[in-house]
Amino acid sequence: MSDSRLKIFTGNSNRPLAEEMCRSIGEPLGEATVTSFPDGETFVKINENIRGHDVFIIQSTCPPTNHNLVELLIMIDAARRASAQRITAVLPFYGYARQDRKDQPRVPITAKLVANLLVAAGATRILTMDLHSQQIQGFFDIPVDHLYASPVFFEYLAKAKPGKFVVCSPDVGGMKMAAAYADVLGAGLAVVAKKRKSATNVEAITLVGDVDGCDVLIVDDITETAGTICSAAKILRAHGARNIRAAVSHCILNEIAVDRLKTGVIDELITTNSTPINTHGIPVTVLSIASLLGKAIQRINSNESVTGLFRVKGF
Repeated sequence: MSDSRLKIFTGNSNRPLAEEMCRSIGEPLGEATVTSFPDGETFVKINENIRGHDVFIIQSTCPPTNHNLVELLIMIDAARRASAQRITAVLPFYGYARQDRKDQPRVPITAKLVANLLVAAGATRILTMDLHSQQIQGFFDIPVDHLYASPVFFEYLAKAKPGKFVVCSPDVGGMKMAAAYADVLGAGLAVVAKKRKSATNVEAITLVGDVDGCDVLIVDDITETAGTICSAAKILRAHGARNIRAAVSHCILNEIAVDRLKTGVIDELITTNSTPINTHGIPVTVLSIASLLGKAIQRINSNESVTGLFRVKGF
C-alpha cells in the first residue's frame, strides 16, 4: 500500500508522461505553477501543502536541456523550503550523461556537475532510466534507483520474434547491453566498430559477427542525430542483413536524424516516451514507460524493493 502522504509533481518537459504515470498508479498529479517571467527566469509555486510528505518531481532534462534542468532544480528547492520529508527527482532521461569523463584536455565532467546540482538543490533520492554509463550512479552520494527500458522492449519484441535473429551493438561501448538483449532473446551477437568524426558524423569501420540473411536489432541508449545507428545499419546491409530495427531508450530526434531515417536504412525505430517524440512521418514505434516508472514510485514510497521491475515477461 502506498503512503497517503505521497505527492507527485511535474515540470513542463514531458507533462503527458507524468500524467500517464499518475493514471497508471491511481494517484493525482499535484498542483504546481511552473512558468517563466518575461526575461526568461523560471518561477515555481507549489499550490498545495507538502509539509512532511514524500514528494516526487518528474522532469526529463531533454531539449531545451538547460531550461528544463533549471526548472527541475527550482522545483526541488521549492519543495525543500516547503518542508517536504523526502524529495525524489524522477529523471526518465538524464541529460548531460554523455559528458561523464575527461576525454580531452581542459573539459568538464558535466554529468557529475549535474549530480552535484541536484543534491545541492535538495534532492534526497534519484529515480532514472537507462543512464548512458553505469558509473554516473556513483556520482551521487544519495540513493539512485536505476531502471531499464529493456522489459518494455522485450514485451514488444515477444509479439514477433523472428527465426534467424541477431542483436547488434552499434559501438564497442554498448556490447554489454547488446549481450544482455541477445541472451534474453536467444539471438546471435554482433558489434560494429565506429570512428566519430564530429558531434554529428560517425563512420562505421568494420563488423564483427555474422548477419547474412538475418533480422537484426540494433540496441542503443540514446540517439540524437541517428548517425551511429544509421552508420551501423549501412554496414549491416552491406553484409547481408535482411530486416533492420533499432531499439533506442531515449530519442531526441533533430532535423539531421529525420533526414537520415527517411532514407529507409532502418526499417523500424523503437523507442520510449522518456522524452517527447515527434515522429516526423518516419517509422517510429513509441512504447510507454509510464507504468514502469509509476510502479517504481509506488515501491519507493512504500519502502519496497524495485528489483521485481526488472523481470521480463514473454521469454
